[in-house]
Amino acid sequence: MTRTRATRTIDAPVSDVFDLIADPVNYTGALPQIKKVEFLTDQRTGVGTRFRETREMRGREAATELEVTEYVKNERVRMVSDAGGTIWDSVFTVTPTEDDRATRLDLVMEARPYRLLASVFVPLTRGIVAKAIAGDMDAVKAYLEDAKTDPDRPSAG
Repeated sequence: MTRTRATRTIDAPVSDVFDLIADPVNYTGALPQIKKVEFLTDQRTGVGTRFRETREMRGREAATELEVTEYVKNERVRMVSDAGGTIWDSVFTVTPTEDDRATRLDLVMEARPYRLLASVFVPLTRGIVAKAIAGDMDAVKAYLEDAKTDPDRPSAG
């Protein structure tokens, strides 16, 4: 198993940060590399929501099916994917800063390979995964903070 962590402090309320990361459509709006989201359930948010995310990675499009397995409003959301012989388990947690003026966004992604090839491949790609996660977190931060200065852009909520 490998575990990758990323943390950002975002100048936005907890509810705005949570609404962005916990809703696949909103999240897609913040990350230009996500090309489309297709829902596999009628449900669009919350536990049991399943969707297919297609994103561009290294010049190619790749689709991943994800399921929301934990959802605590304005606290945390967990999304799990089974891809390439690995369970990818991502937990986003939002907490207000001590002065309540910003939000701390934490992401912990665990990769649990269950196939031999994946158990070799996952550790080798740890740096690539960490860089991708950092890029996603930077994009979320920029999107939410830019929304505060651009009144014409819709918010995540």
